[in-house]
Amino acid sequence: MELVLAEALLEDGRDPRALLGALCRGEPSAERVETLRFVLQRLEERDAGALPGAAREVATGYLLPLLREHARGSNPGPRGPAGPDARRCGRFWTTVQAGLGRTQDALTRKRGRYLLQRAVQVSAELGSDCTCGTRDGTGPSLFWWSEKKKDELLKFWENYILIMETLEGNQIHVIKPVLPKLNSLFECAVSEENGCWLLHPSWLMCIYKGMFESENKILTKEGVTHFLELYEAKSLPFAPELSEFVIGPLMDALSESFLYVRSPSQQVGSGSPLGLKLQKFLVTYISSLPEELKSSFLLKFLQKMTSRPWCAVPVLFLSKALAGIPRCKALAVEGLLALRLYEQVPLISEPSPQLLKLMSLSDVSTFLTSLRQEECLGRGTMLWTELCDWLHVNERYFRQSSICDSDELHETSLTAYVKKLVQDYVKSPGWEKESSFLPDWLEARLTALMVLLAVDVEGMKTPFSEKQRMENMLRIFLDPLLDALAKLGTNAYMPLLRTDRCLQLLVKLLHTCALGGASPQDDEVSMLLQTYVMSAAESISQFVLRRLTMNELRSVADMDRCHLYLKVLTELVGIPGKLGWRAGNPVGRVISPLQNACIHHLLEADSGQEPTLGRQIQRAVSMAALAALCKAADLHLVPQPDAVIAGPAERFLSTLPLNQTLQKPCSEEQNGCRTPWENGSFYEECSSSQGWGKIVAGYIHDQWVCLSFLLRTYHNLIPATESDLPECFLPALQMPAQTLRSALDALGLLPSACVSPVFRCMEVLVPKLLTSSEPLCIECFDVAWKTVSSSSNTQLTFWPNLKAFVEFVFNNKVLTSAAKIKGQAYFKIKEIMFKMVEMSTVRTGVFNVLISHCCQSWTVAASSVSQGSLLSAKDYSELVLEACVFGTVFRRDQRLIQDVQTFIENLGHSCAANVIMENAKREECYVRICAVKFLCLLDGSDTSHKLFIEDLAVKLLDKEEAVSKTRTRYHENSVQHRVKNRAWQTLLVLFPTFDQNFLSGIIDRIFQAGFTNNQASVKYFIEWIIILMLHKFPQFLPKFWDCFSYGEEKVKTSICTFLSVLAHLDIIIQNIPEKRPPLKQAVTVALQWCVSHNFSVRLYALVALKKAWHLCKALHVEDCDTWTAIIEGSLGQVESMHGAGNARRNWQRVQEHFFFATFHPLQDLCLETIFYSLPRLSGVSEEEWIALSKFASFTDIPCDTQSQWYLSRTALCELSPGDWAQQDRGSAPGEADSRPEWADVQRKIIPWRAAAPEADLELPCQERASRLGKSTGGLIVVASLIDKPTNLGGLCRTCEVFGASVLVLGNLQCVGDKQFQHLSVSAEQWLPLVEVKPAQLVDYLQQQKADGYTVIGVEQTAQSSDLAQFRFPEKSLLLLGNEREGIPANLIQHLDVCVEIPQQGIIRSLNVHVSGALLIWEYTRQQLLGRAEPAV
Repeated sequence: MELVLAEALLEDGRDPRALLGALCRGEPSAERVETLRFVLQRLEERDAGALPGAAREVATGYLLPLLREHARGSNPGPRGPAGPDARRCGRFWTTVQAGLGRTQDALTRKRGRYLLQRAVQVSAELGSDCTCGTRDGTGPSLFWWSEKKKDELLKFWENYILIMETLEGNQIHVIKPVLPKLNSLFECAVSEENGCWLLHPSWLMCIYKGMFESENKILTKEGVTHFLELYEAKSLPFAPELSEFVIGPLMDALSESFLYVRSPSQQVGSGSPLGLKLQKFLVTYISSLPEELKSSFLLKFLQKMTSRPWCAVPVLFLSKALAGIPRCKALAVEGLLALRLYEQVPLISEPSPQLLKLMSLSDVSTFLTSLRQEECLGRGTMLWTELCDWLHVNERYFRQSSICDSDELHETSLTAYVKKLVQDYVKSPGWEKESSFLPDWLEARLTALMVLLAVDVEGMKTPFSEKQRMENMLRIFLDPLLDALAKLGTNAYMPLLRTDRCLQLLVKLLHTCALGGASPQDDEVSMLLQTYVMSAAESISQFVLRRLTMNELRSVADMDRCHLYLKVLTELVGIPGKLGWRAGNPVGRVISPLQNACIHHLLEADSGQEPTLGRQIQRAVSMAALAALCKAADLHLVPQPDAVIAGPAERFLSTLPLNQTLQKPCSEEQNGCRTPWENGSFYEECSSSQGWGKIVAGYIHDQWVCLSFLLRTYHNLIPATESDLPECFLPALQMPAQTLRSALDALGLLPSACVSPVFRCMEVLVPKLLTSSEPLCIECFDVAWKTVSSSSNTQLTFWPNLKAFVEFVFNNKVLTSAAKIKGQAYFKIKEIMFKMVEMSTVRTGVFNVLISHCCQSWTVAASSVSQGSLLSAKDYSELVLEACVFGTVFRRDQRLIQDVQTFIENLGHSCAANVIMENAKREECYVRICAVKFLCLLDGSDTSHKLFIEDLAVKLLDKEEAVSKTRTRYHENSVQHRVKNRAWQTLLVLFPTFDQNFLSGIIDRIFQAGFTNNQASVKYFIEWIIILMLHKFPQFLPKFWDCFSYGEEKVKTSICTFLSVLAHLDIIIQNIPEKRPPLKQAVTVALQWCVSHNFSVRLYALVALKKAWHLCKALHVEDCDTWTAIIEGSLGQVESMHGAGNARRNWQRVQEHFFFATFHPLQDLCLETIFYSLPRLSGVSEEEWIALSKFASFTDIPCDTQSQWYLSRTALCELSPGDWAQQDRGSAPGEADSRPEWADVQRKIIPWRAAAPEADLELPCQERASRLGKSTGGLIVVASLIDKPTNLGGLCRTCEVFGASVLVLGNLQCVGDKQFQHLSVSAEQWLPLVEVKPAQLVDYLQQQKADGYTVIGVEQTAQSSDLAQFRFPEKSLLLLGNEREGIPANLIQHLDVCVEIPQQGIIRSLNVHVSGALLIWEYTRQQLLGRAEPAV
């Protein structure tokens, strides 16, 4: 009856959740179980997300009483002898699992764990077998019990509940030791004999889901790693729930970028450990799937990737994992659609007629157009080769495309498809109406891609001796296109749509064929294509000439056609040079007519005619054509004009009114001159103002392109002042100041994407005017910088503009002139320089552009002068200084991006992007590389070079000292450490050019740096420089010996720096003829410090003494014979130390240290040691390591990376930090983790586990605590006198843990204090708090006395009792005193007794929180032991 009623109510639209409360409040019965099952099923069908919430109602109202009755063996009448058994109800276990997975609701998870634990206890107590299968009756059981397996099942569920309880703590150090027990759960849940699941895998997935959704990111990463490693260790049976879990929670977790951070032990660029595990997992898991399920799993996997936005890093590693999957019969059309969003995933399929017949080549080509050819799918890449191979193997299996005719089936499907594709593309569809808009480029891109793929596939099938077949195939494909192109110049009635499509295909063929980085001369297909195109070049060029000059472009949309024609013309102009043609270029014959016609149209526009749309468009087209010709001349694709004699075109360009805009046209309809062809595009003509601003900006931009070409060509004719008239009258050159003012105005008119040619004009004009018109030039600097910096968020325009800006402002001529006059322009340039350095901290790569340009220009300037003068570099040494110490400390997310970028670069040619895309060298390390390579080119024998080097060295020392003063001590790899490290690295690079006079001026500063507190790497560099200095100039030895004369208290452990130098005495005395005096002095100094109080000093002194003594014996220094017994005895005692103590280990370790055992100060003086080996061995962050390959890859500054200055001649580069690192740190890393399972682990007490979790967070804390089954004693703790929130928060936690009944505070507002909450960790939610002001304490104490409480003060008084002897009454009140003053005297009079804590030390008191905690525990201990005796 209940089931029928519930079904009727649900059909009536009632909410299933509304019925749960009523059903759970009734008497348990078999009918009630069925009704609950039915309601829960409907709830899951309507709202699966609400199912976990149902766990609360069902558990507290029905299942708990049912389980209790089972445990007691009760037999209520209505249920009969057996009664309903919740353990046999699948909905019960589904609800429990839903509650366990309720990530955001801790109380629901507690209820789920309680239900599970109670069900296991009931099963163990009843002792009868029980089984509960899934709803569909297939697959493993949700729960089962067998008396024969009782011990194994109890162990399984005990470990399971332990893991679930431990996860609640979110503390990785507690959870990690428990994870081995998760492996044992899998061993129990899987039958190795039968290869099947004994228990449903959804239980284990609950654990992983809790880890994946944890707030602790370390725990999430640990959980994902553990799950991915499962299939490496064991083979798990297939289960649909596992696949759903992989597609769901696992992929949700994998979308987080922080998972892919490399481990500290890994080198930069080695790849993410989790990414590698993911690749292994996916290969193993998909291989284990049944063949018929692989397709559906992969499809769901890809669809999951497309269902949400992903960060780039997870997509990269997921794509790498997919790319590693063995070829399988997997993806059809749906798979291609899912793959379209991810360019780096190759096709995953082998010859499979069953699947490939479901998709056609048209489907494949549509998918391929979604790949960006400029980033991944380029000719010559590995991806392109794999794709050609895939098409070659599979082409006979594809479903026939609709475009293929039946009579062409004798040809291969790919060849027939491409042949028909080109024919249909070139043939203009009759049903497609003419439009003034340019066709979409997508179809041209698709056709070009498939043509080149088909040709390359044919090349795979054709032997080398039959290459003629491949040529014929390309010709067959291109014949329809070439025929149409050959008719362009003669067929004036060819449909506009057809001409547009043919030219678009031509451009796309040339661009696609050129991608991949291979030169055209090495690519046979590219050479053939260009040769075929040149056969129609004359017709194409005549067509372009006609269209650009005969007023045929008359609408706004025609500007797109203009740009298409100019692209085609530019490509045609450049082909003869690529083919090696020296004469007979048919395209060159249209250059002069095109130029003259454009000039004619521009002059005609100034004749006062009405500015109709057609005339204005023709004017914009003419200017764009002239700009294209100027660009081609810049690239030497067309003949350049004479640099002395200006022709008519140059004179015309020079007289153009700059920044002249195109007047907004009036409609031609208004003038009664509408032409018939405009009828089809009436809408576009009437809305001529739409897009007009873009055309005007392009018109002004093209003006400045032409002018920049003119200025660079005739820059020698530009006068320094306008009074100096040039021989050739060119107004733009004759009045440079006016032209520069116009350029300044143009920056305010043009959008940021169009300002590059204006910067190039300024680059020519400013050096000429800096002396005579300095204020104008400064204004240009300011406005140009504002223009560039304002576009810093626009990737496509910022970097070209920045490069043009740097070439303009930091032109070597500008820098030289500004430094010479030292006016405001000089300081403005420096201001901009420092602004760019500052911008580099947030915009990586800005400083790279600046330093690269400056160093290149200075290098060229130095080589162009006979004496190698540096010219302006010495006046801007601050720039080189900043470059030498440049580098920011990245945030974790930024560091991840840098690591992944390096990883991609290390993939080499296996990653298509590395082949196609040019590395912009924007990493921060390239700033230092550029500066260092520039410094390596300087010649110390040149006076100007020498002055520059010395000035830079002094500035580096100033920088190092300034950093040292900012902080006395600094952490390893902090910003201070890195800057000091970089400064000393640069000083080592400069050292070979230092002479004695310069060193005598800075030697005291170097020695003083040795006495400063420094990190290990900085110490090594300082010691190295001192060794080199003493080796090169032994005259400085007296100053060195003076460093040992300071008292031990002053130098402390910094004397180790100089003792380390002394350990290389053989290098120091190499150039000294008489070696005995320094040897004797060295032995004396070493012996002096061998008796130091500091162990480290003694250790380094012994190393120095051993080195000096070996040299004395080798050179037979007789003066030291009297010390033989002492020295031999001391060294012998050290060498013969017994035992395994730290002293012996440290002595062995310091002798094996790379700085003493392997390092050679002279042979290791190279860039490899300075920037890679020594930082790597001295604990510097990997971000600071600069490998020699980085120097070699940075080609902006030339160098010979095989020279001795670059390569080390010792084995230092082969050492690893482990070869000399301290090993006496206890057990080796990972030793503990290698244990299969810990004997004992942390397990937090859960007080409520003895009772049903029926509490609600909305209830008052007293009722909430009582409903949780929390036991509270009769202890009241009064803390009204305590002031500090930290003490109050700690007391609150202590009182809650030990079950105090009330905590009394002076002010309840302190509960909201962050310090209080940090110490209380939510204890205030479970403990009653009462507010009693200090002034109200007397009345409160009297009231509690009246209620039978004994008032106990925690204070030292004349009559206080010893805590060890005191017995607490059950109803006790503890009064705690103030932190400083204790309990006031007036309150002591109201106490029943004072208790003091016995002490053994000198300090007279404990912290008030500690004192209170001791008494609270003693009270609890006595109550637990049942010794509640009357107070004495």
